[in-house]
Amino acid sequence: MGTGMPMGSGMPMMPGMPMMPGMPASTMPTVQQMSSPMMPTAMSAPAPSVSGQLPLEQSYIENILRLNRGKLGTFYMTYENNSEWNAKIFRGIIEAAGRDHIIISDPKTGMRYLLLMVNLDYVTFDEPIVYDYPTIQPR
Repeated sequence: MGTGMPMGSGMPMMPGMPMMPGMPASTMPTVQQMSSPMMPTAMSAPAPSVSGQLPLEQSYIENILRLNRGKLGTFYMTYENNSEWNAKIFRGIIEAAGRDHIIISDPKTGMRYLLLMVNLDYVTFDEPIVYDYPTIQPR
């Protein structure tokens, strides 16, 4: 027993659906079993790109910051529910950027900061920023 099939009906029962005696088989709900086809994902095909811009799936803050590794930036951060300081500004050279963090170093003090992306409001630079990925030429 315990197969989810009412005895004698040949039709699967839906979970939580009580078996009602005398209910015609045509009105009983059925559960369709689907084979597991490969579902396309966002990474299966490259997104179209506009000349001079990152492809759509690569236009994330961490990717833009990675392209500008080694540049000095000013990072404006907000910290909600903080009684000491609600907003803070960090100035430093971009060393690394991940999906949820940025690592910068202050050139004056040598202090390194690990900043969380969730607190980032915006970044300013004193020089032009790189937004294009370098193109790789086929050999």
